[in-house]
Amino acid sequence: MTDAGTFLRDLTPEDVDRKPLGEIGTFIRGRRFTKADYVEVGLPSIHYGEIYTTYGTVAFGARRFVRPELRSTLRLAGKGDIVIAGTGENVSEVGKAVAWMGDEPVAVHDDCFILTDHGMDPEFLSYFFQSTHFHEQKTRLASESKLARISGANLATILTPIPAVETQVAIAQVLKQMERLEAELEAELEAELEARRRQYEFYRDSLLSFQTETPPRRIRLSDVAVLYGGLTGKSKQDFSGGDSRFVSYTDVFALPTLRALPSNLVRVEPGERQNRVVRGDVLFTASSESAAEVGMSSVVMIEPDEPLYLNSFCFGLRFNDDINIDPRFARHLFRSTPIRWAIAKTASGVTRFNISKDRFRRLEIPVPSIADQQRIASTLDALDALVNDLGSGLPAEIAARRTQYEHYRDRLLSFKPA
Repeated sequence: MTDAGTFLRDLTPEDVDRKPLGEIGTFIRGRRFTKADYVEVGLPSIHYGEIYTTYGTVAFGARRFVRPELRSTLRLAGKGDIVIAGTGENVSEVGKAVAWMGDEPVAVHDDCFILTDHGMDPEFLSYFFQSTHFHEQKTRLASESKLARISGANLATILTPIPAVETQVAIAQVLKQMERLEAELEAELEAELEARRRQYEFYRDSLLSFQTETPPRRIRLSDVAVLYGGLTGKSKQDFSGGDSRFVSYTDVFALPTLRALPSNLVRVEPGERQNRVVRGDVLFTASSESAAEVGMSSVVMIEPDEPLYLNSFCFGLRFNDDINIDPRFARHLFRSTPIRWAIAKTASGVTRFNISKDRFRRLEIPVPSIADQQRIASTLDALDALVNDLGSGLPAEIAARRTQYEHYRDRLLSFKPA
C-alpha cells in the first residue's frame, strides 16, 4: 500500500511557478445591498457574513435572494469565480472564500471581492484560500480595528502556486474527498459526544436523586448558608482601566466550575465595601430571558490570591463553617435536573426572569456524608471528563481529526518554487 508521504509526493510536483493573485485574475469589489432588498424569490446573492456562517469551499446555489430589478446596479459573480470576504471579526477570519459554481450569476455584497478570469480550477483556488500559506501572507496585509479588513489591492499581491490544471483538479478532488470523510467522521463523533452528554446527565440525575431506602438529610439553604450580592455602585467607566478581577455573568453561566482567575477587570477603590469571592462559594446568575436558564451555577474551585469580585447580575452562596460540602459535589448538584427545576421555580417575570432571593433561600438540598459526596463527585467527574475535557475523550479525537485534515490540506497545497 502506498503511504501518505509517497502519495503526496506523487501528486504535488516540486517545481511550481508562483504568481500574485492579481496577475492570474481580476479583483472586483461587490456592491451594497441591504436587508430591505431581500425577497423570497429573485436574484441569488451572497453577503459577506454568509461566507463565514453558511457556505463551505464550494457553493452551487444561494441561500438568499435580492430584488431582480437591482441586477444592473450590483456586481455579479459567474460560475467558477471566487467570492472572498473582505471583512471579518478578526484577522484570522478575514479572507475566507467560496467558489461559486451555480448556473446563475450571484450578486455579491460590497464587503466582498470577486476574483474572476483566473483560469484556474475554482475548487483548487478556493482550497488555497484555506491554506496556511495564504493565511501567513494575509495576516501581514490585513488591518484590524473594530473589524478586520483586507483590500483588493492587498489580496492581489498574495502569491499562489500555479501547478498544471490537471494537478489542480486532482488535488481538489482529493481534498474534497478528505473533507467529506472528515465531516462524516466528525458528525459520528459529535453524535457519540451528544450520547455521552446524555449518559452523564442520566447518571448525574440518578445519583443525585437519592432514590434509596435511606436517603440523606435534606437541608434548607437558609439554615446552612448565606447569600451575597455582586458588585454595586459601578458605572460603565469603572469597567475600563480597572485592575481588580471579577467573575462575569458569562463566566458563571458557561463554567460549572471556576478553576482559574478570570481576566475581567473593574475599578475598585480602597475602602469600598464590596463582597469578595472565595473558594467553595457557589455563584449563580440572578436573571435570564427564560426561567429554564436562570440561576445557572459555577462553583469556585480556586483560592484567589488577590481580591476577586462578582458581576452585579449574579449572586453568591457561601456555606457556613459547620456544614461540610465538597465543592466538587456542589458543582454536580447545582447543575442537576431536579435542583435546576427547583431553582427555576424561584424566578418570576415576563420578558426577563429574576430570582427571588427569599424563595431561593427556602430551597432544600440533599446533603449526604462527606464520604458519599466524594464518591459521587469522583464518579461524575470521570464521566464528565469523557465529554467535556479538551485533553481527553471524544473532543480531543474531533480536534485531532480536524488537525489531520488541515495538515494534509496544507501538504497538498505546498509546492517548491520553480
